[in-house]
Amino acid sequence: MTRRTGLCALAFTLCAAALPGGVAAFPMMVQPGKGTAMPGQPLLVTEAAPDQAAFGQWLQGFRSRALAAGITAPVLDRVLPGLTYLPDVIRRDRNQSEFTRTIWDYLDTAVSEERVANGRAALERHRALLDRIEARYGVEKEVVVAVWGLETAYGTFRGSTATLDALATLAHDGRRGAFFEAELLNALRIIAAGDVTPDRMLGSWAGAMGHTQFMPSSFLALAQDFDGDGRRDIWADDPADGLASAAHYLAHYGWTRGMPWGVEVTLPQSFDFEQSGERVRKPVADWQAMGLRRADGADLPDHGAASILLPGGARGAAFLIFSNFRVIERYNPADAYVIAIGHLADRIGGAGPFRASWPRDERALTRDERLELQEKLTGAGFDTQGVDGRIGPNTIAAIRAFQKSEGLTPDGFAALSVLERLR
Repeated sequence: MTRRTGLCALAFTLCAAALPGGVAAFPMMVQPGKGTAMPGQPLLVTEAAPDQAAFGQWLQGFRSRALAAGITAPVLDRVLPGLTYLPDVIRRDRNQSEFTRTIWDYLDTAVSEERVANGRAALERHRALLDRIEARYGVEKEVVVAVWGLETAYGTFRGSTATLDALATLAHDGRRGAFFEAELLNALRIIAAGDVTPDRMLGSWAGAMGHTQFMPSSFLALAQDFDGDGRRDIWADDPADGLASAAHYLAHYGWTRGMPWGVEVTLPQSFDFEQSGERVRKPVADWQAMGLRRADGADLPDHGAASILLPGGARGAAFLIFSNFRVIERYNPADAYVIAIGHLADRIGGAGPFRASWPRDERALTRDERLELQEKLTGAGFDTQGVDGRIGPNTIAAIRAFQKSEGLTPDGFAALSVLERLR
């Protein structure tokens, strides 16, 4: 049902759910067609939090596993005695609020006029640095700044939780223990390499670090020492290494310079909505022949095969998306996040707001409603390939098939009216 996970939170529905200040903490409603959807209703912590003594016992076992994984005894002797169990991390992990914001509500915050203005100011303030990063990695500086803006509000909310404590707490907790233990081992490797000291290794409560919120595994694979001081310091006030690391990340996954993430388009009245969605890719010439045009009436730009995305259904904005859209997905796989990054980058570069309106009379489905929607679709013969509360490609396809059978516009949008019709 779900797609690959992104850079900074393989364990979470959306990486920024873990961030202290990034707007990305609230991607949105359904459609995040990629299968990313919102987690469910807040879970209640009913079990007693383990005390520091139990945590200490776990650390003893972890020490043996860390030695076997190649972490040296001096590093472990330096770090492990100072680790502290953080009950608040578990509380936040258990009580992640349901993402019930619609995409338009999310974008209102993610690409607010204030965020755009701050982004333009950040670009001007660091233009020389960003020009060098763009020249080296081939990722437009506006895109790098947009990632920075959504992840940590241009470096102003990088997180203040001790990463080693957070990862050890989550690894000990066991709910996703294997993942977080692996990240803890990676964090220790970063310490051993000398990129940062334990006291400076700070970030979100879920272990995402620095200006652009890398998890330790992504740091080891792709972080950059752009300022040449011998350390990949994404935590420093100087954002050079952090911004270069984000650019390198996108370049590594295939960013094409000069290609838009997507463009807003208008659809002809005769548009076949079954042709929408990321699973359908066509040459731009084919979309042009079908009557699609840019929102300003111009011909479509040709950057290879493209898909039509309808994050707000037939009543919302429509986008022609290119392969760079999928590159941003590697950072965070939610459609709302990708659109926010792309649109914020465009706005920072001088573009205006989207032209189309959104169906603001709609509300996001709750997790219980999404589960019910999937159950009822499957029960009616429109198999969603699982009932998990995540509105991914399979569920969208099932919605579209149901809509078509009912004589409705088959846009695949998980609206309350679809659920009510199934009831």
